[in-house]
Amino acid sequence: MITSPIPWRLSALGEILVARNLDALLITGPENRRYLSGFTAREEILGESCGMLLVSRESAWLLTDFRYQEWARQEAPDFQVEIYQGSPGASLGALLSSQEIRRLGFESAYLSFRQYQRFLQEIPNMGLKFEWLPEEGLVESLREVKTEAEVAAMRRALTLTEGVFLEVAGILTPGITERQVAWEIEQRLRRAEADGLAFAPIVAAGPNSARPHHRPGDYALKPGEPIIIDMGARLAGYCADLTRTLIIGPPGDRFREIYGLVRQAQKRAEEGIHAGMSSLDADALAREIIAQAGYGEAFGHSLGHGVGLAVHEAPNLSPFKERATELKNGSICTIEPGIYLTGWGGVRLENMALLHLDHAEVLNTVGFYEW
Repeated sequence: MITSPIPWRLSALGEILVARNLDALLITGPENRRYLSGFTAREEILGESCGMLLVSRESAWLLTDFRYQEWARQEAPDFQVEIYQGSPGASLGALLSSQEIRRLGFESAYLSFRQYQRFLQEIPNMGLKFEWLPEEGLVESLREVKTEAEVAAMRRALTLTEGVFLEVAGILTPGITERQVAWEIEQRLRRAEADGLAFAPIVAAGPNSARPHHRPGDYALKPGEPIIIDMGARLAGYCADLTRTLIIGPPGDRFREIYGLVRQAQKRAEEGIHAGMSSLDADALAREIIAQAGYGEAFGHSLGHGVGLAVHEAPNLSPFKERATELKNGSICTIEPGIYLTGWGGVRLENMALLHLDHAEVLNTVGFYEW
């Protein structure tokens, strides 16, 4: 019998509310809403919402509109589903009044300024007096540690992703464009029964591969040039994230040098990273090797990031002290060093790893060039 994780998650959030001296938390982040309630609806249009959660120390509500009421009631049995009566602000205000909530936290990263202004205008008109308290990372801190079921879901998403990657790698030929390769990735992921894409595929060839988040265009693949493919499936709500750098035909000396250096940096990070260490120290494992080879300025992004219901989530393996965090046991992170050289191109290699107290378990099976 499968036990729902929702009651435990709500209980854990309740303990956080007590520690933060909050009566309740308003949740508007899509992934946080799904994590806490099981409600799988997703916003497809900027500025549109499928609903919000109000979680107090003892109770939980899902506020949504008529379009989602049956969906919400089926998927969120641990929540009291409230359908908007008038505006979202009026419905929220009525609920706050009935529960005598005075210290209300809200997700500052997700509640838009426009919606916040509307709430401020509508709710005080109802005669309510309470504090709006901006909070950040409360639910994300729970999401960071994955359960066995979440790890299993992510393994399946990664297996699907790697299968499609191998298919696409086998059809790369001179003349095919970045855009055509990206379309092949998208079609094949969906045919492989992914729920969707974790993100729009990155296909960056030749000098475009010096742009870490290049948008695929009409540049045609050429022999001897680096080709970065960054892709991921979404399955059962959970994301995979995979990057490999390929080449058509025999590699030149420079490609061998850069590729080998990035792979060396990645292996060192994979062998040294573990739960309990600082994210700064984790990033340094790979960065030191690249810097010592003279390419430090060409590695301009973090070593990696957490993956889960969102393709980018906590923790961030950043080199910046202000973003430093202690890595948690059970977190799944990417390990993706890269070198990007203007006019030539770049190399990025990315694996996903499950962090344990004494080591990192690499989840990938697709390998690398060996020369």
